[in-house]
Amino acid sequence: MLISWGYSPKIEKYIPLAGFPADKYLIVAKQAVENIGWSLSHISETGLIAYTPISFQSYSEEISIRIHGNFAVVKSECVGIQMLFNDYGKNNLNLEKFFHEFEYVEFHLKDVWEESLHKFHQFIATQDDHYFEKAPLATKNKIKNVLFLLFPQKGYTVTPILVLLNIFYYIALIFFTIVYLRYNFVRSGSIYDPRFVEELKGMTLNFGVNQRNLVLGGEYWRLITYQFIHGSKSHLFFNMYALVYLGLMIENKLGWKKYLFIYLVSGICGGLVSLIFHQEGMMMGASGAIMGLYGAFIALLITKSFEQKATRALLVSTLIVSLLVLINGAFGKRVDNAAHIGGFISGFIFAYLLTYKWDTAFEVKGWARYAVSTLLFLIFFSGVLHFSPKYGTEEYRKLRLTFNDNLSSLNNIMNLKISLPKDVKLISIKQDGIIPSEHNLVVIKQMQALNLKPEDAKEREEKIKLSKASYRAVMLMYRDIKADSTYRYSKQTSTALGQVFEILYKVKE
Repeated sequence: MLISWGYSPKIEKYIPLAGFPADKYLIVAKQAVENIGWSLSHISETGLIAYTPISFQSYSEEISIRIHGNFAVVKSECVGIQMLFNDYGKNNLNLEKFFHEFEYVEFHLKDVWEESLHKFHQFIATQDDHYFEKAPLATKNKIKNVLFLLFPQKGYTVTPILVLLNIFYYIALIFFTIVYLRYNFVRSGSIYDPRFVEELKGMTLNFGVNQRNLVLGGEYWRLITYQFIHGSKSHLFFNMYALVYLGLMIENKLGWKKYLFIYLVSGICGGLVSLIFHQEGMMMGASGAIMGLYGAFIALLITKSFEQKATRALLVSTLIVSLLVLINGAFGKRVDNAAHIGGFISGFIFAYLLTYKWDTAFEVKGWARYAVSTLLFLIFFSGVLHFSPKYGTEEYRKLRLTFNDNLSSLNNIMNLKISLPKDVKLISIKQDGIIPSEHNLVVIKQMQALNLKPEDAKEREEKIKLSKASYRAVMLMYRDIKADSTYRYSKQTSTALGQVFEILYKVKE
């Protein structure tokens, strides 16, 4: 089995006509395509395009035959994104089927050439021979090698710029991280300095990742910059791979202005949906904006922006890839599926608003389409910001850690030996009980100043009870031992300690 590899796997063969008339070649090719069961999308004087059917082995390949001088260029190319960058032998199998059927058809048409030629020329006289420049894979065919993907050209202007910006941002982040690591090593002699993680996190925040509290606090620019930040080479590679594919397929259909508008606005909407579902942490990556382009692609397909036969093949392949991304997001770790869904839906809606023709007798002006889309976006943007409370989750978790550290000090006084001198007991209770408990009372006041999500607020209430109960218990212990060093604590003190353990048990549940 001959497997084709590459960004867009395909197999292309040049067949010398050697005096065989081009029109006859296309007549035979057309009949061969129909006999095999492929969907003929277009045929004109210089070639034809057809699509293979959908099956478990294939979500369609484009079969094209172009006449160039004294050659027929026969090509089978995968329509959608191919996992693992290969065609699993599908393209080679398609060409084998075609050439086998071609010989069969040629033999059986030899006695009816005149009738077939007459019908063929009548038909192609009504066809657009420039369709090949507008076909779904037309822009992809202009890409001669990988480097061409990084250079703007007609119908593919914004995509390479976006790709380069993403690559530049990633390189810049890596560069500054390396510089910081070297600086930290020189300063402290070790990259494992306790302050290192927090400082590195702060540097990442400065690059513009999406973070709920910062965005709700007014740093709205993060909803754009986070789209250009990636956490790893694989994260960047697969996002750019999908972006290039979508750019080649739909930028020429949308035009660069609509394409860029949908990309950025879908990314912002994906970021807004993300911060609704993520009260903490940092979100980054272009996947929300890219899923917006997938949504736009589907909108173009259902609004008949592509030729009918091509639409079915493209729609199935696009839906399959979109579903795979969403399923991976649902089960994958550290995948922001909220941004994926938000971007996908917003991309579909905005592409629909910007491209759909509601009435052929009444044309909606371009500025009106942008105005409606922008208004809808601003309503969603304002609604999310207005109805999304700013939670102090991260600050609460830091305070909770301090609270638990202080509380753990109580373990040192729970098993004080009776034989210890009175003054040693008092010092131990003060240092390991009273002072940490007083600190926790301060921590609790800081916690009470925070707006917390319901589950954290419920936990805070338990900690308030625990702080008061533990402070009361250690004060009673101090009083008892100060009054009489013979007994560890009175009945009142025992009751207070019991309350502490009761609350602790509830918290652990």
